[in-house]
Formats: sequence, C-alpha cells, structure tokens
Amino acid sequence: MDTNGFSNGGSTQGKPIKCKAAVAWGPSEPLVMEEVEVAPPERMEVRIKVLFTSICHTDLSFWKGENELQRRFPRIFGHEASGVVESVGEGVEDLVPGDHVVPIFNGECGSCAYCNSTATNLCKSARVNPFKSTMTLDDGTRFSVVDQSTGARRPVYHFLNTSTFAEYTVLDSACAVKINPAAPLEKMCLLSCGISTGIGAAWNTANVSKGSTVAIFGLGAVGLAVAEGARIRGAAKIIGVDINPEKFTKGKEMAITDFVNSKACGKPVHEVIREMTDGGVDYSFECTGILDVLRESFVSTHDGWGLTVVLGIHPTPRTLPLHPMELFDGRRIVACTFGDFKGKTQLPLLVDQCMQGEVKINFDGFITHEMPFSEIREAFRLLEEGKSLRCVLRL
Repeated sequence: MDTNGFSNGGSTQGKPIKCKAAVAWGPSEPLVMEEVEVAPPERMEVRIKVLFTSICHTDLSFWKGENELQRRFPRIFGHEASGVVESVGEGVEDLVPGDHVVPIFNGECGSCAYCNSTATNLCKSARVNPFKSTMTLDDGTRFSVVDQSTGARRPVYHFLNTSTFAEYTVLDSACAVKINPAAPLEKMCLLSCGISTGIGAAWNTANVSKGSTVAIFGLGAVGLAVAEGARIRGAAKIIGVDINPEKFTKGKEMAITDFVNSKACGKPVHEVIREMTDGGVDYSFECTGILDVLRESFVSTHDGWGLTVVLGIHPTPRTLPLHPMELFDGRRIVACTFGDFKGKTQLPLLVDQCMQGEVKINFDGFITHEMPFSEIREAFRLLEEGKSLRCVLRL
C-alpha cells in the first residue's frame, strides 16, 4: 500500500485540503461529485485519506430522507471505509500519519464510564447518534464548498461520525481504529459496519453456541454476517427468511442451511420455523426494520430460552409489537449497536485473527461489485434495486 505523503512532516498537515466528495444536496437528489475543502483536524481529531468505501442501506435510507427528523443537507454520507491517517490534531496519541485505519460510527474514547464498563460498547461522547451532523469539539463542520463565482463558503454536514464518501474526511479520534498494515484495506472497510454488526450480534450479543439453531430474518449484508458468525460458532441449523428467493443462492454460499420464503410458505413464518425446529429456534435475528417481521422473529424462538436480537433500523414512533405477558414465557429480546464490539479495543484483534487464519470470515462473499468512486450513483442504484450486497468503491 502506497502511503507516500503520510509520514510525519507531510506537506498537507495543518492546511486545508481540496478534494472530491459525493455531496447530497437534498433528499433523494442525485449525488453530485463536488470539490470540497476539508479543514485540518482540531483537538482530538484525525484527518484520513479514504482509499476504499462501501455503501450500506443506512446510507440509502438517510439519502432518501426517510426520517424527517434526521434530514440535514448538504451532507456527505458514507460510513463503511478504510484508509490512511494523513494528519492528527492536538492531543491525539494513539494514531500517527501513515497508520492504516477503519472508521467506525460508534466510537470509543477509552476514558468515560461507558468505555470503562464491560456491560456496554457505547461511549458517552462518541457513540452513534443519527441526529448528529457536526463535530463533537465545537459543533462545527470540517467540510465546505466554495462558490467559484462569489467566493461564498457553504458548510457541508457530517454523517454518523464518519462521512466516507470523500477522498479525505475528518473524524473524532475515538472513531478511527488502527489496524494491522498488512490487512487488505479493500476488505477491511466492511468491518466499519455490516460484517462487524452481524458477526458481533452472533458472538457478543447472543453468544451463539455450538449445535444450536438460528433463524435470520432478512438476508442482506447484516443478515449474512449473522450467518457467518453463527457458522463460525458451530450452529447446527441456520434458517434464512426473506421475501426474495433470489437471495437464497448467496445464502447457501454463506452457510445458511435452510430457507423460508415468507411470501410463499402459506402460514405464519413462526409456525413453519417451530415445525422445522421442534418448538422454535434458540436464537433469532431481525435484520429488516419491519415491525411485523420483528414479531415473527420473536415468536419463532423456543419458549423458555429463546433470544431475539434486533438489528433492523425501525421507524418511529411505532412501538414493539409485543405484550409484556409474552415475556413470561421465557423468551427474551434485546438489541445491539455495532455488534456490541468495542471498536478501538476489539477490532484490531479481530483483524489480526483474520490475518493469522484463526478466524476465517468470508469477506469476498459480501463484495458483489467493485467500482471507481466516480460511479457512486450506479452503486446506489444497484443497492436500491437489490442487485448489490456490498459495492466497494476505490478512491
């Protein structure tokens, strides 16, 4: 990997950088490749050169402006990426120019009560916040577009602590994870969200056990990552549920053992799953963000010990489709953020384990397309039409 220009004393440190970024000017408006100015990092911030970024359904949802409360434009989306540290701000001690990093939307400052607790992977100041569109330090932005005719400067807002649809971006240092420089960055970008979320849900949240039964509702990237995590843990039966049977071929590649087409099964899905598993699965994972699906996921688990993990992003202000008395049957329901991984503490170890062959994650199985950054509109179209799992863009 060429990291020329990223050693100490690089010519861009302390100066604004002009680069290309895919700017969203309004809900569902086509992304525009603009020249943006990226300010130097302030205290406890880092500026990174993004080398690879991929597109997640969360990017698509925010771009469409599906939740009016979370709309803020112009904005630079993107939160799955990998790159190299260009410069660091005052007070940053764990990163230096040239480090290979993965941005994370759910940061870890390492010093707050949350970061010091083993009960959560949230952080007091750097946790994921879908309403946040500025930097933590000063509630300002580090991106701007300058009108060529008038010289007027317009701020461009941030997204999920990361904003990776740009050649350079500025992050809180709590949201930049240093990884093994030998790791392939084009694959490691998937650890920023999808793979970490799904695998972590299986390992950290559910603690899937060997020989157990699992049902996964929604076979997008996160659902398939759950399957990877369950496979690695030795689950005996992994059931994939989706309305699109075309996804079953990819599911077979990712070790899903059984499939249910929820549109064609002729009865409630939970009844089908209970029949397949002698009473219900040990673990179910809801990855769609649809409340009716969440209910089916919950009641598909075995009474007495079944656990449902919520991963889908659900609309507001609707509430859980459960009656409190149903919980007395012994079924439990939880949700997790970023697979309950503490990003800066635990992701580097996971990368090392992958490099050493101790953990074998099928990264290639998730990458269905690779394109130059300039073709980001096409990548969005493929994802929106369900033709892409993960498209990796090379900057």
